[in-house]
Amino acid sequence: MVEGIYQSKVNSLLGQIRAHQEKADLVAQDAPSSGPVATGEKEGFGTYVENAVRSVNESQMASADMRDAYERGEDIPLTDVVLAMQKSSLAFEATLQVRNKLLKAYEDVMNMPV
Repeated sequence: MVEGIYQSKVNSLLGQIRAHQEKADLVAQDAPSSGPVATGEKEGFGTYVENAVRSVNESQMASADMRDAYERGEDIPLTDVVLAMQKSSLAFEATLQVRNKLLKAYEDVMNMPV
């Protein structure tokens, strides 16, 4: 159940990032090209964000697996389980804050008078 919640949050986050990326692509298509800008950089940034979200997801899955193993009675110290869960929670919250800052910056740029 917890894995499903985390997975849905990650999928929601990816969906929002993709939606804003599509809007940015439409704006970039309308704007005249000013030289060697953004083709490699935009792709690199998107790849960076995707890798970061995947890393957070892997952290959450690993902590969920560790928790499940502890609940089954395997020889895993409780402190390791709690630490892994806190790390994955912190990683998710940090990613969420980065997303919020990026969206705010995007909205600010889009609302700038030309």
